[in-house]
Amino acid sequence: MIRTLLMTAALALGVAGTASAAEPIVGNWKTATGATAEIAPCGGAFCVTLKTGKHAGKRIGNLSGTNGSYSGEITDPETDKTYSGSGDVNGNSLKMKGCVLKVLCKSQTWSRL
Repeated sequence: MIRTLLMTAALALGVAGTASAAEPIVGNWKTATGATAEIAPCGGAFCVTLKTGKHAGKRIGNLSGTNGSYSGEITDPETDKTYSGSGDVNGNSLKMKGCVLKVLCKSQTWSRL
Protein backbone atom coordinates (compact mmCIF):
# COMPACT_ATOMS: atom_id res chain seq x y z
CA MET A 1 0.00 0.00 0.00
CA ILE A 2 2.71 2.51 0.98
CA ARG A 3 4.91 1.24 -1.85
CA THR A 4 2.17 1.92 -4.39
CA LEU A 5 1.65 5.32 -2.79
CA LEU A 6 5.29 6.23 -3.13
CA MET A 7 5.68 4.80 -6.58
CA THR A 8 2.74 6.67 -8.00
CA ALA A 9 2.11 9.36 -5.41
CA ALA A 10 5.54 10.50 -4.51
CA LEU A 11 4.74 13.28 -6.88
CA ALA A 12 1.90 14.16 -4.69
CA LEU A 13 3.69 15.48 -1.73
CA GLY A 14 2.08 18.59 -0.32
CA VAL A 15 3.54 21.39 1.70
CA ALA A 16 1.83 24.37 3.42
CA GLY A 17 3.48 27.60 2.42
CA THR A 18 3.59 30.35 -0.12
CA ALA A 19 4.01 29.04 -3.64
CA SER A 20 6.00 30.80 -6.29
CA ALA A 21 7.41 29.87 -9.68
CA ALA A 22 10.92 30.30 -8.24
CA GLU A 23 10.47 27.36 -5.86
CA PRO A 24 12.68 24.43 -6.96
CA ILE A 25 9.95 21.81 -6.53
CA VAL A 26 7.78 23.31 -9.29
CA GLY A 27 7.88 21.35 -12.53
CA ASN A 28 7.34 17.94 -14.08
CA TRP A 29 8.80 14.86 -12.41
CA LYS A 30 9.18 11.22 -13.45
CA THR A 31 7.98 8.98 -10.63
CA ALA A 32 9.47 5.63 -9.64
CA THR A 33 6.72 3.91 -11.65
CA GLY A 34 7.51 5.93 -14.76
CA ALA A 35 4.43 8.17 -14.60
CA THR A 36 4.77 11.92 -14.97
CA ALA A 37 3.65 14.14 -12.11
CA GLU A 38 3.32 17.90 -12.23
CA ILE A 39 4.01 19.96 -9.12
CA ALA A 40 2.57 23.46 -9.40
CA PRO A 41 1.60 26.35 -7.12
CA CYS A 42 -2.00 26.22 -5.94
CA GLY A 43 -3.76 28.04 -3.10
CA GLY A 44 -0.60 29.06 -1.24
CA ALA A 45 0.94 25.58 -1.43
CA PHE A 46 2.06 23.14 -4.13
CA CYS A 47 -0.27 20.57 -5.68
CA VAL A 48 0.93 17.27 -7.09
CA THR A 49 -1.10 16.00 -10.03
CA LEU A 50 -0.45 12.90 -12.12
CA LYS A 51 -0.24 13.75 -15.83
CA THR A 52 0.30 10.28 -17.30
CA GLY A 53 -0.51 6.69 -16.40
CA LYS A 54 -3.62 4.97 -15.09
CA HIS A 55 -4.52 7.87 -12.79
CA ALA A 56 -3.74 10.78 -15.14
CA GLY A 57 -5.46 13.97 -13.99
CA LYS A 58 -5.73 12.88 -10.36
CA ARG A 59 -4.39 15.23 -7.67
CA ILE A 60 -2.32 13.13 -5.27
CA GLY A 61 -0.72 15.59 -2.93
CA ASN A 62 -0.32 18.97 -1.27
CA LEU A 63 3.07 20.25 -0.13
CA SER A 64 4.47 23.35 1.49
CA GLY A 65 7.94 24.54 2.27
CA THR A 66 10.90 26.39 0.81
CA ASN A 67 14.56 26.00 -0.07
CA GLY A 68 14.20 22.44 -1.29
CA SER A 69 12.51 20.98 1.82
CA TYR A 70 8.77 20.27 1.74
CA SER A 71 6.15 18.43 3.76
CA GLY A 72 2.45 17.73 3.56
CA GLU A 73 0.13 14.94 2.48
CA ILE A 74 0.29 12.24 -0.19
CA THR A 75 -2.65 10.22 -1.45
CA ASP A 76 -2.28 6.71 -2.84
CA PRO A 77 -4.23 6.92 -6.11
CA GLU A 78 -5.04 3.19 -5.97
CA THR A 79 -6.73 3.27 -2.55
CA ASP A 80 -7.50 6.98 -2.06
CA LYS A 81 -5.83 6.77 1.38
CA THR A 82 -3.86 9.82 2.48
CA TYR A 83 -0.52 9.73 4.34
CA SER A 84 1.90 12.26 5.78
CA GLY A 85 4.81 12.90 3.47
CA SER A 86 7.88 14.93 2.71
CA GLY A 87 10.07 15.79 -0.23
CA ASP A 88 13.59 17.09 -0.57
CA VAL A 89 14.83 18.61 -3.82
CA ASN A 90 18.51 18.29 -4.69
CA GLY A 91 19.19 19.52 -8.21
CA ASN A 92 17.17 17.36 -10.60
CA SER A 93 16.23 14.79 -7.93
CA LEU A 94 13.25 14.80 -5.60
CA LYS A 95 13.41 12.33 -2.72
CA MET A 96 9.84 11.57 -1.65
CA LYS A 97 8.88 9.91 1.62
CA GLY A 98 5.45 8.74 2.79
CA CYS A 99 4.61 7.55 6.31
CA VAL A 100 1.84 5.91 8.30
CA LEU A 101 1.85 7.09 11.92
CA LYS A 102 5.32 8.58 11.28
CA VAL A 103 6.93 5.19 11.93
CA LEU A 104 6.22 3.06 8.86
CA CYS A 105 7.87 4.96 6.03
CA LYS A 106 8.91 4.28 2.44
CA SER A 107 10.86 6.56 0.15
CA GLN A 108 11.67 6.88 -3.54
CA THR A 109 13.48 9.30 -5.80
CA TRP A 110 11.89 11.13 -8.72
CA SER A 111 13.74 12.78 -11.59
CA ARG A 112 13.04 16.21 -13.05
CA LEU A 113 11.86 16.10 -16.66
